[in-house]
Amino acid sequence: MLPVADTYDALVAAFEWRIPQQYNIGIDVCDKWADGSGRLALICETRDGQATHYTFDELKSLSDQFAHALRASGVQKGDRVGIFLAQSLETALAHIAVYKCGAIAVPLFALFGPDALEYRLADSGAVALVTDMSGAQKIASVRPRLPELRSVFCVDIEQADRELQLDSFWSALNAAPLHFDAEPTQADDPAVIIYTSGTTGKPKGALHAHRVLLGHLPGVEMPQAFFPNDAKLMWTPADWAWIGGLFDVLLPSWHHGIAVLARRFEKFDGEAAFDLMQRHGVTHAILPPTALKMMRTVVDPERWQLSLRAVASGGESLGAELIGWGRRALGVTINEFYGQTECNVVVASCATLFEPRFGSIGKVVPGHRVAIVDDTGHTLPRGEPGNIAIQAPDPVIFLGYWRNEDATRAKFRGDWLLTGDMGLMDEDGFIRFVGRDDDVITSAGYRIGPAPIEDCLLRHPAVRMAAVVGAPDAQRTEIVTAFVVLNPGYQASDELVQTLQQHVKTHLAAHEYPRTIHFVDALPMTATGKIIRRELRDRVTPPR
Repeated sequence: MLPVADTYDALVAAFEWRIPQQYNIGIDVCDKWADGSGRLALICETRDGQATHYTFDELKSLSDQFAHALRASGVQKGDRVGIFLAQSLETALAHIAVYKCGAIAVPLFALFGPDALEYRLADSGAVALVTDMSGAQKIASVRPRLPELRSVFCVDIEQADRELQLDSFWSALNAAPLHFDAEPTQADDPAVIIYTSGTTGKPKGALHAHRVLLGHLPGVEMPQAFFPNDAKLMWTPADWAWIGGLFDVLLPSWHHGIAVLARRFEKFDGEAAFDLMQRHGVTHAILPPTALKMMRTVVDPERWQLSLRAVASGGESLGAELIGWGRRALGVTINEFYGQTECNVVVASCATLFEPRFGSIGKVVPGHRVAIVDDTGHTLPRGEPGNIAIQAPDPVIFLGYWRNEDATRAKFRGDWLLTGDMGLMDEDGFIRFVGRDDDVITSAGYRIGPAPIEDCLLRHPAVRMAAVVGAPDAQRTEIVTAFVVLNPGYQASDELVQTLQQHVKTHLAAHEYPRTIHFVDALPMTATGKIIRRELRDRVTPPR
């Protein structure tokens, strides 16, 4: 969607949305490329390194067959279908087939347990589920409490298991006709429910229309160096159940006819990630901050010969340390992007157009109207902190929270969608992420964001990972408190606490140093790799 431009201002001026009235994600990402040419669509690599290649022609026939299988099981337009699988061929086929049926996909993170599954399947009212035997075993205990769930398709059984009430995904698919007439959906018809991480209360189901893929395109193309320029293969270690894995990688790549690599590590390994990208010639990648921080600990990353043209990252602010490391180790400037489940990829960096400004997450992606507003929805002057907000209508904004009108209304102030994140916009249009509205630390009259302190701590050779929260304090309201995971070879000690405190005082600000530091083995993370600061705050907040 992005036009050719030499400057950011020219890009914004030349951009215009092209959203057709009738639009179906499944047809767009698959059928339009299935022209008999054998165009590569997907490479699936197993944990032992075996790779299988699939073309768009194959994806079309297989997804058509599974769409027939869904119809035969009773799935109709508007019904919800859970997809509880890691990156795989079957995950992709299920998504395409659901969209072709006019049904609503409900992606579910592969590591969810029974309670998380029950909540999402019950809340969405899913009538069918696509999973593997491991997933089927997880839902076995909760299935009696899911009366709407009529069909469970299991991808790794050869025949239906009536005792376990499981249908065979592949048997049902192979028994179906080869051609399916896709539902003629409108761009505004619902297509997918993606549940929020649940960092601030129970997860809510963000309902998106088919147009959400088109709404994502400028925000994918900008931080990916005008994707699909020079693109041959896209990869992310992030689960496709995350909006970033699904709508920033898999589906936009296929919109452009670019192949995707499916390989999600059971436990992320930095060396394995370098090796994977070298072996397959990955040209474009989205690497979450947590993955980058783990890759940063790999010794001598220059030994791998990478083919990367662009790398993007979002979810947590990176900071100068990781940006500098990326230039040395990956050979590219990592472009940050910003968004959330309800309204994704609306701010981004683009080293092709402008140098990143450390401490910022980039500029507004063309086509979106992003501003800093107060709690009533009024725009604030440049340089003044407030709520990061996106103005509706916008093709990437969600339709609303599933069956939760009150929460939907609370998300808006007039026509401004409030992200729940605090930030400020400088005179040049760069937006700096300060933190979630519940992450900002108020200490001795100062409002302190955790991201700069975490970045500063990461620059110290002893620190592998860091998270910062506010702890209650009678005198200062809150004090800055850090949780630190150490690199091998370093031991927790009072001396190291003082060293790290002085490091922050010297390199960042005297009033922002962590007055308390806790050394921990690991940080609590959401399913999408974001730090759960709420849990850390609970550790330092005395019980009432």
